[in-house]
Amino acid sequence: MEIFWIILGILLGALSATTVHRVSAMYSGRLLACIPATGFMWLLTRVPDIHDHPLQGSISWFPQLGADLSFHVDALGLLMALLITGIGAIILAYSGDYLKGDSQQGRFFVFLMVFMASMLGVVTADNLILLFVFWELTSVSSYLLIGYYHESAESRWKALQALLVTGLGGAAMMGGLILLNRASGTWTISEMLNSGLSIAEHAYYPAIVTLFIIGAFTKSAQFPFHFWLPNAMAAPTPVSAYLHSATMVKAGVFLLLRFTPVLGGTSAWMITLTGFGSITMLIGAVNGLRQTDLKKILAYTTLSVLGMLVLLIGLGTPTAIASAMLLLTGHALYKATLFLTSGIIDHETGTRDLQRLRGLRRAMPITAAIAGLAALSKAGLPPFFGFIGKESIYSIGFAPGAMVAILPMIMLANMIMFALALSTGFHPFHGAVTSDTPKSPHEAGPAMYLGPLILSVLGLVFGLLPGITVESLIGSAVTSILSTETDIHLSVWHGFNVPLLLSIATIAGGVVLYRMRVCFWSKADESDRRRLSFDRIYTFIFNGFVAVAKCQTRILQSGYLRNYFIIILSVTGAMIAFNLIALGGLPRTFNIRDAKILDWAACIIIMASLYPAIFGRSRMTVLIALGAVGFGVTMIFILHGAPDLAITQIVVETLTVVLFMLAIYRLPNFRSHSTRNMRFFDSVFSGIAGLLVTLCVLKAQHVKLAPSVSNQYSEWSYSLAHGKNIVNVILVDFRALDTMGEISVLAISSIGIMTLVLTRTRKRRMEKQE
Repeated sequence: MEIFWIILGILLGALSATTVHRVSAMYSGRLLACIPATGFMWLLTRVPDIHDHPLQGSISWFPQLGADLSFHVDALGLLMALLITGIGAIILAYSGDYLKGDSQQGRFFVFLMVFMASMLGVVTADNLILLFVFWELTSVSSYLLIGYYHESAESRWKALQALLVTGLGGAAMMGGLILLNRASGTWTISEMLNSGLSIAEHAYYPAIVTLFIIGAFTKSAQFPFHFWLPNAMAAPTPVSAYLHSATMVKAGVFLLLRFTPVLGGTSAWMITLTGFGSITMLIGAVNGLRQTDLKKILAYTTLSVLGMLVLLIGLGTPTAIASAMLLLTGHALYKATLFLTSGIIDHETGTRDLQRLRGLRRAMPITAAIAGLAALSKAGLPPFFGFIGKESIYSIGFAPGAMVAILPMIMLANMIMFALALSTGFHPFHGAVTSDTPKSPHEAGPAMYLGPLILSVLGLVFGLLPGITVESLIGSAVTSILSTETDIHLSVWHGFNVPLLLSIATIAGGVVLYRMRVCFWSKADESDRRRLSFDRIYTFIFNGFVAVAKCQTRILQSGYLRNYFIIILSVTGAMIAFNLIALGGLPRTFNIRDAKILDWAACIIIMASLYPAIFGRSRMTVLIALGAVGFGVTMIFILHGAPDLAITQIVVETLTVVLFMLAIYRLPNFRSHSTRNMRFFDSVFSGIAGLLVTLCVLKAQHVKLAPSVSNQYSEWSYSLAHGKNIVNVILVDFRALDTMGEISVLAISSIGIMTLVLTRTRKRRMEKQE
């Protein structure tokens, strides 16, 4: 349960974040960073024996529903947890200086730490329901982070877009999780994976795969849900760095990796993931070429990498999964670094526009060195860790299968990635010095560049010494994903081979594209005007829903009480009619001769009272007639041995008549507010509604969908509740919470009415005094 205490510690840190910031605004980010850093150090000690001794534990939460606070950390979960806590600590420390002077910085730390804890929960949860809870928490907390600059309408719009898209996927995933439980018979993820269960032949399999893929694609921004990710750049740069490197966008990839043994291995799985992954990969790469904003370029390259990861997961071979893990780890290191260095550039120069940034290495030498190291890893040059991942991907192209057809697309994407790596890591720092920046460029403080420096150096160390740094953990992660023992050997040099030749070709193509970057930038605006973007499609759909909602609200919430009654009774009547038909129509065993003389007398009183209730000109006449109808119903209760109901009915009818008299005493004459046609419609409509309710009552006497509770209520009324009036016992004991809710609603309504009356009375007094 150690992981539970790490998550709880981060959540407690979130609760104390505003207090810490008030006490020590200058050092709050660094102090809060100690919490995930401590978790990272402890998790690091578990790496050597994680393969043989996974971490697990459980606390009972809601056993009747199958929901427990169960956690299971295998090598895959540990790798993700290390990235989340390690990079998270760096982001917290960096944010303390990046947002220095921001009055809402304490609130920012709260959101960031809740998001961090949610992501840790996603990658370590061992219960499907708990996984869903943490999954949704990431959507909500990321919404708060993306919309941090809430004064900006654009920021609010883009945060809402991310929430709606990922929320749609979350709803789909919830359905997939429920169906997966039905198919597997368990809510426990590790039990499902360790049993070697495959549900490919199950009748629910197509629905489960579809819902899971929608959930993963929306979270990891796969085509056609890719448009929200570049728009999420409205968030502060530390948030963008965290979202793109180690957290939210990797959650969908993690989900696909985690459930590969259960859902993978079929043609539907492979074709869907490789197809959509390839499209996303190329969309991200090509769109990145046209950008001049540093964060936008990094966002689109993230999109391309996510597509490549999904493509590799779809292939599903041990080499492909190993390549995916190498790419995931390397991408986390260099992407966090490049985002943080772009934040430094923006913070110290006032712009992220590449067309205005040149020659910064003289003013910002440390940042230039850090960005250069990360860019070289991103470009896939030896001896960096990114080169090992790229070589591994190219080696898949000569294995049996469909990879040969996909290889040219991967090469094209990698060429573009190489060019964009140079654009983000070298272009701003080299060339002729420019003075076209809002601020005079200068180096950032140590708190901002130490974190990126650590990450960039790790990219180099992992590349030089993969065997003694990451080989064991990545090999164990591949084993935990495929549920079969897998050995991998990582090395920066494999001799002269075809993958090396492909790497050289990629570098050559990337250099050519980099030299053509100005050409791509110049045509960006023109291509934006011509293309039909998915962002515009989303906006059209969103506006359509809003228009429908407004129209629906105008109809349903017209402010006219008569319309409310018509709508409510129409829907209720339609449901009653549907159920009557579904249950076989009217009962066949209804004999009118069973009614007694007194029953007929009560019915005559009720029917006779209806005429003045409908056609009466005086309000008093109508109220007395309505009261007579109620008392006629009371007679029926008495005649059929229900004195408790009769007493309740008498009290209710008396109070209703009195309250009606008080309410309508000052209202104008009825006929001045309704035409003859309206009264005719109301009469017919009310008659139909009453007839349907009557038929429903008659039908209910002959339909038993479940055992009756009336006898049990009769037995429990005195023995358990010590009450002889069963109606009172039901109201104040068996349904006490319902009654309390109804009383609360009436009390609040009464207070509101009294306030309005007193306000009106006070206003009249003031007018008289004047």
